[in-house]
Amino acid sequence: MKLPELKIGDLTARVPIIQGGMGIGISLHKLAGNVAAQGGIGILSTAQIGFQEENFRRAPVKTNLKAIQTQLDKARAIAKEGILGFNVMVACFRYDDVVKHCVEAGADVIISGAGLPMNLPELVGNAKTKIAPIVSSVKATKIILRNWAKKYNRTADFIVIEGPEGGGHLGFKANQIEEAILGMDDEIIQIIAHVKEYEEKFNISIPVIFAGGVWNRSDIAHYLSLGCSGVQMATRFIGTVECDAPDDFKDRFIQANENDIHLTTSPVGLPGRAIDNKFTEIIKNGLADYKAQDAPKTPLIPIASCLNCLQTKLCDRKTIPYCISEALLNSVEHNTDMGLLFSGTNGYRINEITTVKAIFDELTASF
Repeated sequence: MKLPELKIGDLTARVPIIQGGMGIGISLHKLAGNVAAQGGIGILSTAQIGFQEENFRRAPVKTNLKAIQTQLDKARAIAKEGILGFNVMVACFRYDDVVKHCVEAGADVIISGAGLPMNLPELVGNAKTKIAPIVSSVKATKIILRNWAKKYNRTADFIVIEGPEGGGHLGFKANQIEEAILGMDDEIIQIIAHVKEYEEKFNISIPVIFAGGVWNRSDIAHYLSLGCSGVQMATRFIGTVECDAPDDFKDRFIQANENDIHLTTSPVGLPGRAIDNKFTEIIKNGLADYKAQDAPKTPLIPIASCLNCLQTKLCDRKTIPYCISEALLNSVEHNTDMGLLFSGTNGYRINEITTVKAIFDELTASF
């Protein structure tokens, strides 16, 4: 059996695999470019995308916006004719400007989650850039597609369903995770059924992609059997030479076992899944006392300066336990003990560093 192509409008990926965006600094030009070169869709994370640039600490917003073009150009040099795009969090600071810069840079696709991307069609306009919301439920799917159809007379070019076994921020409450895992297949089927209504309404095909805990060919076959057109994989690509993260970040995955990966608390207000370390231990042990404080609260991890990563309404320095950007930057700046190491449930299965090509060869082998 050969995997089918993934068609999104006039774009065709030879392999129905999207590499999920991972920030800060995990999926930049090297990883995304090499995934696209292998026939998948490479996604760069816009989260503090310019953190390696000289002026980042002094002017983070300006530096990040400029780095969008720089990183995409570098990825294009690797990907050649491959498909490339960006993951943009709705919760990010100056979301509208970030999306517009991605479009101007020439992104083939934009995938947007960490909130409902209600105005994404307006920001993209008539550009060729394909757009996809990230959803975790039929309810969210209905809200977004109904709004886009009514307000903009358009619909999604594709949909990414993010399940509860993924890494990073999750679209579920912590106490919903176990139940969501058990019921995810039914939710997928319901989402696909709802999307079909908009396929008929707009007379187009809207591929549905599943993300969260996808690891091997068997997983891909399962989600295709449910009616998905492809999958999104992120964590597995951390264990590659081409992943943009430094070696000591990757080593934490090689060293991890299944019991080292747990949910943690994020200032964004969503649960996140990460590898246990000194940082997560401090958060876990101090959270109850922190919540009991009156504002302004004393952070569990001192906050040096604001890097403008989140919308102001989502990040109040008087009430957050730590800075999410500093925690993620520590992870990729050789301070992994005090960094937030986001991982999907399968992160412990990385036991060696391989290549993007080797992973694609394994996942696409005919049988």
